[in-house]
Formats: sequence, C-alpha cells, structure tokens
Amino acid sequence: MPFCHVRKANIYYEMIGEGMPIVMLHGYSPDHRLMKGCMEPIFIEREGWKRIYIDLPGMGETTDYEEIFNSDEMLEAVKEVIHSLIPNEPYLLVGESYGGYLVRGIMRDNEEEILGAAFICPLIIPEKQKRTVPEQRIILSDKEFISTLTKQELEDYSSHLVVLDEHHCNRYMNEVVAGQEKADVNFLEKILQNYSFSFPVDETSFEKPCLFLLGKQDSMVGYKDAFDIIEKFPRASFTILDKAGHNLQIEQANLFNSLIDEWLDRVVEFTE
Repeated sequence: MPFCHVRKANIYYEMIGEGMPIVMLHGYSPDHRLMKGCMEPIFIEREGWKRIYIDLPGMGETTDYEEIFNSDEMLEAVKEVIHSLIPNEPYLLVGESYGGYLVRGIMRDNEEEILGAAFICPLIIPEKQKRTVPEQRIILSDKEFISTLTKQELEDYSSHLVVLDEHHCNRYMNEVVAGQEKADVNFLEKILQNYSFSFPVDETSFEKPCLFLLGKQDSMVGYKDAFDIIEKFPRASFTILDKAGHNLQIEQANLFNSLIDEWLDRVVEFTE
C-alpha cells in the first residue's frame, strides 16, 4: 500500500489518473472511501485530473500518528503530504465536513498554489454547541425496506440519513461506516479536546472558483453558519440542497455530480 511519511504520521493515500491534482479530504472518523465513492463517478467522462485521496491521521490505514494532539498538527500533516506528493504544483482541494475545515486552514498559508476548492457539508464552527443546526428528520423512506431492518440498523440510519432506502443505506455503509470502523476512537477523542485551530481562518478573501454544498437537513454542521463567510469567497457558488443531510453527496447524488462538474468547468476557465 502507498504511504507518505511526514514528521508526525505515515499517511496512506491513493492516487488515480494524470493531470491537474485534486486533493480530497474526508470528514471526522471515516476514511478516504467517503471521498472516493462520491468523486470518482465525476471523472468517468473527464480526463486530465489527478485525484489524490488520503486517510487523515487516526483514520483508515494511516499509522504512526501518536504525536499529533490537535487540529493544528493534523493540518500540518496534511500540508506536508501535499507538498511531498505534488511539490511545486498548483492543485485543487475538496473537503467534506472536518475536511472542509482543514481546507480553509490550508488556504490560509498556501493561497497562491490553490486553484479552487469545493466544500461538502463543511464544518464551519468547530464548537458543536455554537453551531446553528436543524433537528434530525427523515424526509423520504421506503417502508418495505425499513421493515427488513433491525432496531439498531434503523436507529443508525435514522440518525445519519434523511433518505432511507436500500440504495442510500448501502452507500452509507460502504462509503462512511466502513471507514468509521477503522477509526482510532481514543485518538479522535483526544483531538476533539483541541478541535479548533489555534489561529483564525477566513481572514482574507479567496478569489478563485469555489463551491459550497450545504444540506438543508444537515443536523451535524447545518447550513446557516456557512453564510457567515460568504463574503470571503467572491467566486464561490453557495448551494443549499433540500432532501440532503450530512451525507448530501449520497442523498442528492445527481445534483452533487452536476454541481461538482460545473465547479471544475469554472476552474478550467479560470486557469486558461
């Protein structure tokens, strides 16, 4: 398996395709399969993109991360991986949830080399109690499928999805839960004690093509807080999708694909 050794971790990564690099950062506790599952379909008909999927410290196959104690050090590990794998190259960033928080941290010191960024249900406010979020609710369900579930399965799906049917639940299990089962729970609990960066983000504007995909029913990070930073991203599309929770990329896959595709088109126009 391919690993990139940095100062405080041995980072697992997968690199697919050739061309403009896109670095994919998953959320808190899953692994790279979350990003691979939603992003790879985009590139079936698009050539010229090098996709780089990594497992963040404490998640997936990444090892030797015991000396990381906070989000600052998580961020440094990610920045070191990027500079090791694609030194002196411009690149794009895609971050989901906590990965979106890390993207904003990367932008703070590396704006010149970043050509654009996409945020999927991004974590805006690390402190959970300070977020503006809706209550978890089910928007659409397949009663026949639900009748086949155990009580535990139904509770799990109902807590994390807003569309309950076999297709969405299978994707959730394969792309999200499968990664969570590999997570180092004790390590992640330690990082949660120092979840916020020690420095402010979004201090300056990022004037390159961006995309914010927000779930109207996202009970984890919500959608309203993202609009507090909208003026910092003058070239960003901010899209709130109905029938979409914190797994927006699964619950609104067709719109997700179209919007990511349009964002990539804007990046190409910007770089030409």
